[in-house]
Amino acid sequence: MRLHDFSDDFLDDESTHDERRSRPRKPRRAADTTDRFAAAFPQPEEVFDPQSTRAGRLTEQERARLAAVRESALADPPLPPGADRWSTWGDGEQGPHPRPEWVVTELAAADSELGILKTGKEADVFLVRRAVPDTDRGCLMAAKRYRSNEHRLFHRDAGYLEGRRMRRSREMRAMANRTSFGRNLIAEQWAVAEFAALSRLWSAGAPVPYPVQRSGTELLMEYLGDDDGGTAPRLAELRPDGEELRDLWHQLVTVLDLLAGEGLVHGDLSAYNLLVHDGRLVLIDLPQIVDLVANPRGLEFLARDVANVATWFRARGLPEEEADPTTLTEELVAAAGLD
Repeated sequence: MRLHDFSDDFLDDESTHDERRSRPRKPRRAADTTDRFAAAFPQPEEVFDPQSTRAGRLTEQERARLAAVRESALADPPLPPGADRWSTWGDGEQGPHPRPEWVVTELAAADSELGILKTGKEADVFLVRRAVPDTDRGCLMAAKRYRSNEHRLFHRDAGYLEGRRMRRSREMRAMANRTSFGRNLIAEQWAVAEFAALSRLWSAGAPVPYPVQRSGTELLMEYLGDDDGGTAPRLAELRPDGEELRDLWHQLVTVLDLLAGEGLVHGDLSAYNLLVHDGRLVLIDLPQIVDLVANPRGLEFLARDVANVATWFRARGLPEEEADPTTLTEELVAAAGLD
């Protein structure tokens, strides 16, 4: 180490180097030595490296949330039999008002995982029951949990992320380079985007599941099914015909018109992300929702969505003049004010 690397506190300005070497060493207290070393060589604060590719790197918000969950687990009383965790209601974003009466907001409630409803490339959906112990207060919810580390790329994120920007350039770089941190950030952004879309559309009166809350990469929403865990079927699983087919098409056109009026397009619409619950068409899977104006491919996504669903309905017997994709696309562009 070079002499000038030391601070002046370690040197006697009136002494030569040789004199210092021959001078008897004055004993120092261990604490004094430690204090002087700490003052001369202060340890740098821990730096969070977003470019790190170490497996399991979480976003800062997610790390803080998990730390809070761990602390809560140590402090909380034992869970009720069969429960997996205490309610996370107070841990994240909460759904819009007016809030449905069935939503359990009591912090004394506990969550029990009842099984998996769906697996996907970006997320898995689980059935969760939230209930207040020793009461009849409870509800079923769908817990959508986005994954990132298991998959190097989100298969559909490139075009949809256009028009979305993170505030910090380091986050944008991490997402572009698909580092471990970047993939976790993308997963959380999908959850944020879907929660925001559901909140906006539910408030606008669109037939979407009510978004209960979002904590990190987990999204809790209204469960569409029966009390025994039977899930509402996807449109693709049904074989409607006649008036039922025509009614479902008219419901879909109304939904698309509402989205266009909000300046939005689903972006990945098909018969597989439309549920039919008690005769009502319900729109699901909205993380990739596209802004028709901000996204340069917005009109392209709109035309593709319309073509996908129109093809499905015509294949089931709906007359072509009723399910004409060109005509419907033009009407939706006009509804969005982009004609």
